Amino acid sequence: MGQKVSPVALRVGINRDWSSAWFADKKSFSKYLGEDYKIREFLNKKYKTCAISKIVLERTDKKLVVSIYTARPGMLIGTKGAGIETLRKDVAKFTDFNNIVINIKEVKRPDCDASLIAQSIATQLEKRVKAKQAVNFVLQKAVKTGIKGIKILVSGRIDGNERARGDVYREGTIPLHTIKNDIDYATATAHTIYGAVGVKVWINNGEKYSLRPKTSKEEGGNN
Repeated sequence: MGQKVSPVALRVGINRDWSSAWFADKKSFSKYLGEDYKIREFLNKKYKTCAISKIVLERTDKKLVVSIYTARPGMLIGTKGAGIETLRKDVAKFTDFNNIVINIKEVKRPDCDASLIAQSIATQLEKRVKAKQAVNFVLQKAVKTGIKGIKILVSGRIDGNERARGDVYREGTIPLHTIKNDIDYATATAHTIYGAVGVKVWINNGEKYSLRPKTSKEEGGNN
């Protein structure tokens, strides 16, 4: 049996950052961890049609900052910012923090975002679109953005077949064991009439050595 490691977890602290940025003592850690899970689960379910890529949570002593990355910011912001207040009330149901800040950030290139691609394929499968057709549609759009490589795995009773299988679609290179490569990874589940179909997406955005920007000395410039 193969030992699989999440490409995202493997690169945290190297060229990827944490999705939950806070420190807590032993008494508060499990509480905050549970809150993070419930907040993400609720927002992803309620705003499923808003193309949410990821949710980053940051905590200080008295403030909770929720940054939502989405391809459709207008749907979340609403008319004259009314959606922000609704989001703040939704988040307040799951935490004791009174000072809650909501940041809506736009995903500039949704066609090469692993989470949005996985969601798109899952949605199409639920609408009974053929798996190969759904994957080829997003695959062609992703390749045009200039990424180094993309891999998509669709597994389950694909297109209603009696036996479950896994179909792999690949373009370019996906070096999963090379830490310096920025690999975006996400999963989604399509709930079809034949059962659950899993979708996994890997995207190679090229080499990215560090989270911090290079100094002029490192780049070979003069101080």
